[in-house]
Amino acid sequence: MTLRSTVHVPEGPPGTRWPTAVFVHGFTSNRLELPSFVGMSRLLEAAGIASVRFDLSGHGESDGDFFDVTITGEIAETRAVLRAVRNLDFVAPDRLALVGMSMGSVVAGIAAAEEPRISALCLWSPAAVAPFEIGSGYLKGRSLAAQIEQKGYFDADGYRMSPALVADIAGLDVYGRSGPYTGPVHILHGDKDEIAPLEYARRYLNHYDGNAELEVVEGADHAWGSVPHRTRLHQSTLRFLRTHLQ
Repeated sequence: MTLRSTVHVPEGPPGTRWPTAVFVHGFTSNRLELPSFVGMSRLLEAAGIASVRFDLSGHGESDGDFFDVTITGEIAETRAVLRAVRNLDFVAPDRLALVGMSMGSVVAGIAAAEEPRISALCLWSPAAVAPFEIGSGYLKGRSLAAQIEQKGYFDADGYRMSPALVADIAGLDVYGRSGPYTGPVHILHGDKDEIAPLEYARRYLNHYDGNAELEVVEGADHAWGSVPHRTRLHQSTLRFLRTHLQ
């Protein structure tokens, strides 16, 4: 399958190799992402940091069907993208960061731990609640098993969620697989997030070895759906990546 992407490269002398951030979008989203991966990429470009935003398979413009998506597959795809990005002629391969949103933060956290030489990791609204919620047998108050028995899939806001994806998420060891990452981690989470409760973001701090920080933003929801909250998200991310990539 082909995974399609957008790159942002700062202006500079030919042959310049730039520090680079790779963005991982959330569940059923795409490389534009609701809290604006585009806006974040433009800020980074102006600050001398390149970026790569890609669509996971079954999402956006990439090949594949959502019914075939698994989190195991998304982790593998993210690692494959990181290896490809290191070989791009504008990328400084030893100054590479990951930025994830929601379920993309869960994927990015695990990929950072399992793919070597990731210089920094920034997690937006990590949906670490997912294995616990889906493991309970319900998603958004609806029975997973009942729908799957009736239809062969669970209807996740218009996307066919397969039994394999349900089982994969339910069995995912989010914290155990993320914890081995030893680089700097910056977690941004709103205290009014009704999709991914703040308590699950706090748990990350118990699994990292003092290398993670959590910035709780008062009043922010899961999608960072106001101008002040989104500005805070972007500016905090910019400061973090400039500190650890440049």
